[in-house]
Amino acid sequence: MWERFDEPLTLTDIADSAILSKFYFSRVFRTLTGTSPSRFLAAIRLCMAKKLLLETSASVTDISFMVGYNSLGTFTSRFTRSVGVPPARFRMLSELGMDGTPSALRPGRPTGHSGTVQGELYVPETDLPIRIYVAAFKESIPEGQPKACDVLDKTGPYRLTGLPDGQWYVRAAVVSRAPVEPRPWVRQPLFVGSSHLPVVISGGGTVEADVMTRPLGKLDIPILLALPELDGRQQLDVLRPTQRAVQLARAPGVRRSG
Repeated sequence: MWERFDEPLTLTDIADSAILSKFYFSRVFRTLTGTSPSRFLAAIRLCMAKKLLLETSASVTDISFMVGYNSLGTFTSRFTRSVGVPPARFRMLSELGMDGTPSALRPGRPTGHSGTVQGELYVPETDLPIRIYVAAFKESIPEGQPKACDVLDKTGPYRLTGLPDGQWYVRAAVVSRAPVEPRPWVRQPLFVGSSHLPVVISGGGTVEADVMTRPLGKLDIPILLALPELDGRQQLDVLRPTQRAVQLARAPGVRRSG
């Protein structure tokens, strides 16, 4: 899938490469990844679209075809739903090195019972400065708008609040926080992790769930949420004050810090 994401792959094509029936392959694949082959392939295509939007000057239309879509409208709607912003705006915000996240990516206000998930987050030893993103999602794939999120600059306790009753998937991504690195695609995850099982909130209670992170692997579901690429606080710090003021003034919906 990672090598042939631009092709019209079918489940039969993918299962044949593993010399398995498509039904048995689907069961094994879901056991290993937590999702179906078709959803995993869709996530890879949108992940590669994010990469192309950040690293190239290709048009959104060209990129949609480059990652296997035949319809610009379908690509745009799926990208917006999964990433949180339209592809053109994703590129613009990453180039600006915005301070904070757009309102579309901030968790909404809780309704009804409001529960909490908290615990310890563990990161493998590294000499790099890091930033950790922890979020709760309704689905197993970390896409779209999380219902709750927390951002840490070191390993330790996290806390996700405002979660309605129900089942939630807690996901974490750890990125390198280079102080003078203006290229947003460098902020790709070093480590990823999740709670051992989905957590269940009932009656607005608090659930304890530790998260152990590990190096990113081929079987890990790509992170489609616009973070960490749009968390450009480091990039703003290295811009000249006048350039920063001009870019912020031109960016609609960008929240300025105090």
